[in-house]
Amino acid sequence: MTVTIGRRELLAALGGAVAAWPLAARAQQADKVRRIGVLMNVAAADPEGHAQVAAFLQALQQLGWSEGRNVRIDTRWGENDVERDRRYATELLAFAPDVILASGTLSVAALRRVTRTSPIVFVGVSDPVGAGLVDTLARPGGNVTGFMIFEYSSSGKWLELLKEIAPRLMRAAVLRDSTNPAGIAQFGAVQAVAQSLGVELRPVDIRDAGEIERSIASFARAANSGLIVTPGASVSAHHDLIVMLAARYKLPAVYSSRPMVIGGGLICYGPDIAIQFRQAAGYVDRILKVRSRPIFQCKPLPSTSWSSTSRPPRRSAWKCRQLCSPAPTR
Repeated sequence: MTVTIGRRELLAALGGAVAAWPLAARAQQADKVRRIGVLMNVAAADPEGHAQVAAFLQALQQLGWSEGRNVRIDTRWGENDVERDRRYATELLAFAPDVILASGTLSVAALRRVTRTSPIVFVGVSDPVGAGLVDTLARPGGNVTGFMIFEYSSSGKWLELLKEIAPRLMRAAVLRDSTNPAGIAQFGAVQAVAQSLGVELRPVDIRDAGEIERSIASFARAANSGLIVTPGASVSAHHDLIVMLAARYKLPAVYSSRPMVIGGGLICYGPDIAIQFRQAAGYVDRILKVRSRPIFQCKPLPSTSWSSTSRPPRRSAWKCRQLCSPAPTR
């Protein structure tokens, strides 16, 4: 999802403050080592998370910011755990960062509980308005802006792909995070295409591992069933379990994120988060240079890719042709 702002609009929003800076002050700013906080929503051992941070650092370097030379970066790994996010948000703010990059809704919410002044740039958030992180997409307000993970209309593609890999599909359970406000809108988008495909939908709100196991086991009793796994903190925290249960009960499943395919899932359709991290570096660069709270609009712009395992996992008894190989974002 891309957010753009023109130079004239930026200067106007700042009231001409940038143009009025004395040259000596600007030179002094250029020599100062700036500080960036990063709060990730995955575990420190997660390879995808490290790839995303690496994409952010690479983009920053291309913009003239090198860690150890003119910027210091403090990274914490929240693992989509509320208590951990709260602790790390407080810890990062104690460093007095010039700007913070936050991944996922829970990370941003934790930071907003601690500060309403330090600039926050987010990535991977499904519904920033519904979650109360920004006022509107056009005018975020406050100290937060960033990149949405989905445009709701694209959610219907999950069911279309599921029907393609399992033509006899009659029932689909939509696993969603009950704490994620985007879940209702995403389910509505899937529901909009369900009738034309002849598929009955069942929303399944998930909260913990036990509930996930019971729900999938119960749903799997009927033939010609499949799963759609939407994004959310609870889903991310139990993605290995969900992939394992889909295989155990021989349920074709479409996921919203690439890590679940890497972990053995069949196919995913969703945004390339690494691209959002690179785009976020542009926002961070502007904030560091103008020393301002975020004033950039946040609006959805699809940046979506899809990928599948090279072959269905051996533990799956059903067969499926390969739809695609891992592809660059289009």
